[in-house]
Amino acid sequence: MAIIRNDTDKTFTLTTKGTMYQLKIDDFGQLINTYYGEKMDYMDMNYATEADWGTSFSPNPFEKDDTGYSYNNIHQEIALSGMGDFRLTTMGVRNADGSYGAEPTFVSAKIEKGKYSIKGLPAFYGDNAETLVVTLKDKVHDIYFHMYYGVFEEYDLITRSVVVENKTNESIHLEKALSMALNLPCGSYDMLYFHGRHTRERILERTRINHAKVCVESVRGASSHMHNPFVIVCDKDAGESNGRAWGIALVYSGNFEISAMKNLQEKTRVVAGINPENFNFEVGAGETFETPEVALVFSKNGFADMTNNFHSAIRNNLCRGKFKNARRPILINNWEGTYFDFNADKLVSMAKDASELGVELFVMDDGWFGKRDNDRSGLGDWTPNEKKLQGTLANLANRINDLGMKFGIWFEPECVSPDSDLYRAHPEYALAMPGRKPQLSRHQYVLDMTRADVRDNLFNQIATVLRSANISYVKWDFNRHLTDVYSANLPAEKQGEVYHRYMLGTYELLERVTQSFPDILFESCSGGGGRFDCGMLYYMPQVWTSDNADAIDRLKIQYGTSFVYPVSTMGAHVSVCPNHSNARVTPLRTRGNVAYFGTYGLELDINKMSSEEKQEIKRQIVEFKELYELIQRGDYYRLISPYGTEDSLFCAWETVKRDGSEALVCTVRYESDAATAPEFVKVKGLVPSKWYKINGSEQKYLGSALMNIGIKIDFDFFTYPSRLYHITEA
Repeated sequence: MAIIRNDTDKTFTLTTKGTMYQLKIDDFGQLINTYYGEKMDYMDMNYATEADWGTSFSPNPFEKDDTGYSYNNIHQEIALSGMGDFRLTTMGVRNADGSYGAEPTFVSAKIEKGKYSIKGLPAFYGDNAETLVVTLKDKVHDIYFHMYYGVFEEYDLITRSVVVENKTNESIHLEKALSMALNLPCGSYDMLYFHGRHTRERILERTRINHAKVCVESVRGASSHMHNPFVIVCDKDAGESNGRAWGIALVYSGNFEISAMKNLQEKTRVVAGINPENFNFEVGAGETFETPEVALVFSKNGFADMTNNFHSAIRNNLCRGKFKNARRPILINNWEGTYFDFNADKLVSMAKDASELGVELFVMDDGWFGKRDNDRSGLGDWTPNEKKLQGTLANLANRINDLGMKFGIWFEPECVSPDSDLYRAHPEYALAMPGRKPQLSRHQYVLDMTRADVRDNLFNQIATVLRSANISYVKWDFNRHLTDVYSANLPAEKQGEVYHRYMLGTYELLERVTQSFPDILFESCSGGGGRFDCGMLYYMPQVWTSDNADAIDRLKIQYGTSFVYPVSTMGAHVSVCPNHSNARVTPLRTRGNVAYFGTYGLELDINKMSSEEKQEIKRQIVEFKELYELIQRGDYYRLISPYGTEDSLFCAWETVKRDGSEALVCTVRYESDAATAPEFVKVKGLVPSKWYKINGSEQKYLGSALMNIGIKIDFDFFTYPSRLYHITEA
């Protein structure tokens, strides 16, 4: 069993193949965490959490004040604001009488087969899991807190969520509703997080957790390019294969917060969930509120093991539908090839050349609908522009299909142009504050996704288009963040609910569309990687990683993304040079090698390529298909960082079959220098006693040699060379 209940010790021990998470009901009925780390034999771990000092000015909630017991120093699983816990808290309850606080105390617990689900929110799923539900009740009011824990043994994955149930006769308000408090023992910890901006997403930074709050967050209405809802808390000296590491991923796409801080006893607490800024959610009598899910993976051996457990869990038990583990079609997108300047003949010409090289899917990006010849008009009017398309959408799709290719299109459903028929007919559909002119971004407003009529309008428009032609792929974009956060459909006292209701509405529309069209491959996009999170992956199995497809910039972008998100989820394309984001010129082979470690496609005008370039693309497509399963399903290892932290001019990474029988290593030289010393890259995951060959050569190498000495890195004498090393059993 993954969950063991001990009624004598009042403990619940969650076990996976390599980890243990223990909960306990203490003598005062509080649900505390006694341990989370490497798997051990059972014992009650509570001795490690007890506070011996540092209780000064920490109030005692019970009659006797000489016990040293305080909410401010116990390892609470749910930490309430206003009740004497002065650390980072997770839940703030405003009662009907105006008082602020609650004291959740143990009522009951149950263990269930399978994984719990969350109403209206994405979450990991599967029968290969167990669920623990611990119910707590406020001491004074009939407010219940149902603590959900999901345990996936094979992935070392533990998930958490909280359901607040109001059984009083009056409304309460949640002014804070985070999903998790994780208490770690005394020690020095770092936090790794992934910051960025448009075209520079998920750049790794590392900082020490001290006594000031370290906070990763978004208040943009989307998870954003700026911070990703995933962090790693680890030992101060932890690395890829050493040290303890706790990976924390929030399954949510809106405003979020993940924060950490040491307390006066030198213990670290981490909290994660919905960002409390401008959040105030009414829970009426008899109603419930569900928090987004947090997914946790612990590794005693550094980041790589954590990464591969997340990769497996996301591929198999978060992504859904027929495409989650299917080979994705190799596509070409016309955006950087044409932008808005195209017609059907131009697209078919591009598709014809692409089909001859083995490309399988043609994607028509922005500009195919309404009055849309630039980004200043047309959003919201999802009616094909038959003048530009030189006929119906079905006719264009048929012309592409006749070339032996599938056909896909781009949508941006959540936004609207002021210059559109939809906005002229329904200005109330957009978020806007009373008496204020809404702010434009990219010449567009955000639609009010809290409204059912808005979602119905969008679904009907989208469904009409998707039923009108043979469409196999949809790119779902979102090119601005939320401002003017006010819904004309909600009363004044509910305006603090708009951010979260926006995400609930968006998820409802995504569920409706994707379930209605299960044979369409959906890709998420938000100005590239501005909404690359576990929440979106529940609905769409891949995300356009960044609008920056430059191979050298992608080294850091894909390196950071890889810590939690699988290769199969990363949209990665070969783009034109000079690159449209930074004007860099890189070899076509390097662009291909980097794009292999994603969904591989093309983002250019193939009509303008030379015959030599076309032959290279044709070669890449054949090679990528041959290596597809190894790349997409293998264990992933980051071998040499692109940040130059190892005094290297190279970046290197690897995918390897779990049985160690085959591996693929990619190296890219991202800086030039003269007379450099030879470099070796040490491989991971091979069988030490087995013999291997590289790229089919006759030379044989022991697995132990390749892992301890490494492969000597070859490179061509030009700027930004790269190499693939295909390692197979000799």
